[in-house]
Amino acid sequence: MCGIAGFIDFNKLSNEAILASMGFSMRHRGPDGKGIKLFQEDSYQLGLAHQRLSIIDVSSGGEQPMKFDNLWICYNGEIYNFKAIKQELTALGHVFISSSDTEVILHAFSQWGIECIHRFTGMFAFVIYDQTKLELICIRDRAGVKPFYYYCNKGLFLFASELKAMHEHPAFVKSLDYDAIAMFMQYGNIPAPNTIFEHTQKLKPGHYLKLDLKEGIEGLEKMKPETYWNVYDFYNLPKSKISYQEAKQKTNTLLDEACALRMVADVPVGVFLSGGYDSTAVVSSIQKNSTAKIKTFTIAVPDIGLNEADDARKIAEFLGTDHTEIICDVKEAVKKVETLPYFFDEPFADSSAIPTMLVSEAAKKEVTVALSADGGDEIFAGYNRYDYLMKYQKLITNTPQFLRNSIAFAMDQINAEQLLYFRNKYNFHQRYDKLKLLIKDPSGGNFMQSLSKQFTEVAMNDLLLRHFDERLTAYDSTELLNATSNPLSFMMAIDYQTYLPDDILQKVDRATMSASLEGREPLLDHHLIEFAAQLPDAFKYKNGIKKLILKDIVHDYVPKELMDRPKKGFAIPIGNWLNDELAHLMHQYLEHERITKQQIFNPIAVQNLVSSFRAGRKENTVKIWYLLMFQMWHERWME
Repeated sequence: MCGIAGFIDFNKLSNEAILASMGFSMRHRGPDGKGIKLFQEDSYQLGLAHQRLSIIDVSSGGEQPMKFDNLWICYNGEIYNFKAIKQELTALGHVFISSSDTEVILHAFSQWGIECIHRFTGMFAFVIYDQTKLELICIRDRAGVKPFYYYCNKGLFLFASELKAMHEHPAFVKSLDYDAIAMFMQYGNIPAPNTIFEHTQKLKPGHYLKLDLKEGIEGLEKMKPETYWNVYDFYNLPKSKISYQEAKQKTNTLLDEACALRMVADVPVGVFLSGGYDSTAVVSSIQKNSTAKIKTFTIAVPDIGLNEADDARKIAEFLGTDHTEIICDVKEAVKKVETLPYFFDEPFADSSAIPTMLVSEAAKKEVTVALSADGGDEIFAGYNRYDYLMKYQKLITNTPQFLRNSIAFAMDQINAEQLLYFRNKYNFHQRYDKLKLLIKDPSGGNFMQSLSKQFTEVAMNDLLLRHFDERLTAYDSTELLNATSNPLSFMMAIDYQTYLPDDILQKVDRATMSASLEGREPLLDHHLIEFAAQLPDAFKYKNGIKKLILKDIVHDYVPKELMDRPKKGFAIPIGNWLNDELAHLMHQYLEHERITKQQIFNPIAVQNLVSSFRAGRKENTVKIWYLLMFQMWHERWME
């Protein structure tokens, strides 16, 4: 795990100092070493910068940028099966001088070209510069575990693991994308490929860029991402005819293989253990195949009701791990809020980033790598919203069209505020508006968006001063061929393409990297999702039981009575904080004069939200938090 950055400058106005500064801005991602390489070609400058966190081959043999023959690489991530690929390449005559996976990528690319990507199991974002062909290749892993940003404007191409590196280049134009602001206020993140800035994009998971440098600036203008892997390809395959027991055995085998690969490192490795099914599945798999006690870590902040310590301790004791409980007080947690805009250098509002940063800091004291169990909900149907889909979408869809039209018409005539009994119920206004939209269009995509968005279109138009266009995202995808007949698969596939990379994985990457800790994700091994996508829905969700097959696997190693309890998340009492510990921030960043001067949000709409929140309308908590996170980001990076 590292930080990468660089540029192609057809204006030839860049230099080594800029390149070094771009890399150094991400030193938290790689404090163990740094390297730069500047190429002064006839028509362009090309720069590669690398900040190293030593995990595989901690010697100088793993330093980057790295060269083999005509190829140079700048790489962030891990190829977990690099030893097997190395053996294959050795048999083909390749000779290696290090034990790093970086060198294996170079040799694999030399041997097979871009097709080598299909041999890799891992998380990665890398660029390869071919000095002979004068080509640059940029690649991001299938699930989107590792970030990759790029900027293209007026003959300048920048790339980086984090946006903050681009700010170090004097020609980077940080012009706000107002459509992206609207997206952030809806989702709490900015869905790929969009970013907060114009001319700047995220490379989507499972995609690569290929730039022909011989074409000059015209080549930059023609460059577009290409897909090499797509989760829909596996959801679109016929459902397996396999029996449940066979499916369970195969899933267990794939999980064991994924976990074993992610324990390979030349530094200490641990596992985050919450006591839930996903993390317990990972810990069970590793510990049963290990003679030594694996290190597990749990975070607890009792003051705010976030305390999984008892549950996790019981699991750890049963499995026999070397367990560490991290107990924080609310002051430590609140302090993290002011660091969020720096480490999340694009507006981001998932408050569970706070405990994730805290547990990462604590784990770093003992290990350099920590396995996390993200992806289980998306792959095995674990979210509560899947309940809503299964229960209510079918009900609405089966309601005759004429009746739905009549109900929707009546709701259009009656404002939520006019319903005296209900209007004071928690979140009634927003639920009323969303129900109206679902009655008009109960499609899977609309259902999904209604559960994901914080503001209705009317409310967004009221909040923002400028017109914005609603951009198509993965929520609008029509790639899933059986979307109508298989709503659960549709929802899981959409989550895998949106909420997982844009929220969960961004959170874990920035939080772990803030502590210079490498996070690994065994449940996101592509072999697992490729298999699980073809399983019948009833193997994952049956009679209201979510993650059925994963739970049955866990029950083979941990007694059911230790596991059966309500699902917990990294829930933070944001509403309480905004009224107490963070009240000064809300006053500072959301006050009328500041909002008016900024000319992004409608100051009246903002003050109405703040006033209603202070008056007890708790359903506005998340909206206020989104506003606060944007304002704090704006001050850090735009003012």
